Amino acid sequence: MLMRVMLVDDEPFILQGLSVIIDWEKEGYEIVKKASDGREALDYLLENEVDLIITDIRMPQINGLELLEIIRNEKLSEAYVIVLSGYNDFKYAQAAIRYSCMDYILKPVQKDQLLENIRRIAQKRENMMQEEIDSQRMQRGYLLQNMMALLQGKGKEQDVSYVKENFRCSEGVRYIHICLNDLSALEEMSDEEVSELKEEVYEQVSHYLREDADHLFKDFFVYEEDYEIGLVYFDYMAKERSLTEEEFIRILHKRAQSGSERLPVILLVGKRVEDISRISHSYSSACVLRSFKGFQDTKSIYYYEKEVQVNHSRTVLCKQALDDLVKAVDQNDTLLINKSVDHLFMEMDKLDRTRETVTMNLNWLIFRLINLAAEQDESVNQDEVLSYISTSVSKEKIIRGSRSHMRKFACEYAEYLVQLRKNVSKGILTEIENEIKEHYAENLTLRELGQKYYINSSYLGQIFRKRYGQSFKNYLNSYRIKEAASQLIRTDKKISQVAEDVGYHDLDYFISRFIEQEGCTPSRYRKSVREN
Repeated sequence: MLMRVMLVDDEPFILQGLSVIIDWEKEGYEIVKKASDGREALDYLLENEVDLIITDIRMPQINGLELLEIIRNEKLSEAYVIVLSGYNDFKYAQAAIRYSCMDYILKPVQKDQLLENIRRIAQKRENMMQEEIDSQRMQRGYLLQNMMALLQGKGKEQDVSYVKENFRCSEGVRYIHICLNDLSALEEMSDEEVSELKEEVYEQVSHYLREDADHLFKDFFVYEEDYEIGLVYFDYMAKERSLTEEEFIRILHKRAQSGSERLPVILLVGKRVEDISRISHSYSSACVLRSFKGFQDTKSIYYYEKEVQVNHSRTVLCKQALDDLVKAVDQNDTLLINKSVDHLFMEMDKLDRTRETVTMNLNWLIFRLINLAAEQDESVNQDEVLSYISTSVSKEKIIRGSRSHMRKFACEYAEYLVQLRKNVSKGILTEIENEIKEHYAENLTLRELGQKYYINSSYLGQIFRKRYGQSFKNYLNSYRIKEAASQLIRTDKKISQVAEDVGYHDLDYFISRFIEQEGCTPSRYRKSVREN
């Protein structure tokens, strides 16, 4: 945006000369007002904003120094000021400097001197704007770190206090996942396409939330596929719009979907908790919904409280059939798996295989299978196993009678357990390390690496987390940031170019990750290291 300039002089030919002596637009300025005296200039400032004032000293009614004094004392404008005078009197300069005058130039004005001044002002303004942007990003980065701690249930008292001081809070809190919901289509898209799609959804939702847009987060990295946006919702958001909670969330979904014409968007609404200090309970329930949606009716919005309800008076647990199937999976006995699946379907058929019956029996089976995985390796991440299961089982197919679908899943899960029992991690992880070192700037995913090295991607995620104490994606991001830090020190590349070079196509996303890891923005990091 061009900087706005007001010229003030009682001599018309001086005003005309100043307006043509340089190419203002080329230098990033536009002349918005030519005032013939101080009074006219003050009247303009009462209704308008300017960034630079160039004023003569000797003028009728209100002279240049009086104009400057009034502007500063009454805080009419924070504009930079250049004073012009035909009198080489040091007292004028002293008075001008006292009121934060940027410079004092003698008439006749020389083009080179004026250019030097306005370029210095433009650079100073750019530096101030960059510092403000860096400061906002730092604050956002710190808020993200504290919010992540609360969401993961690791928040301490100081984390809660920081969030409450820097975040508008009230009673009644929910965490809401805003998810792009076609994994196969997303995997065929490039990083740039996914980032653009996610940004469009983010912008639409931000516009709906208005001043509460800072409650949206794009940078949570719990799952390997980062196709979602997080919203920390409070009761006041609906009340201030005279809406019920469900009305507010329906409009939220409509706005989110308007930003994604290519893919469906769903909302996973975590359970309501009373206070931000308990947000981890809402977050974890939304994560459960993320995996459970594979077993529920296809919807646009899933509420935790609604999805976990089961009418026990009309459903029956086929416990013996389920126990037999779990035992067969544990033993990796294909023949017994097939028989156990047939037995389970026969039992559910006797109950007319209602949707509630299928849901209850599937949920029981899921948790039994998760326990089996945990028995093989106590470090297994249950959310990731649940996500793996939900992408493999379709409740709709089971309701329609697809025993082959259940058999296939049970056999694959049995093989997954076999992999957990084997000591395959050492050699594979060495190969994965090399892949990251050589291809860190590319779109590496566990799914593709699992296919390349013939290992279940979910299990690969488990052994990776066990070895490194973090997810594959966080490890990859950490490696990219280290490479970025090295480039910032060794080269003079622009920040945006460094981000591209290490695999980030969204500059804000890169800066947020950099702040999280290094504690400052990339530009401040470069400046600090070079100064030291």
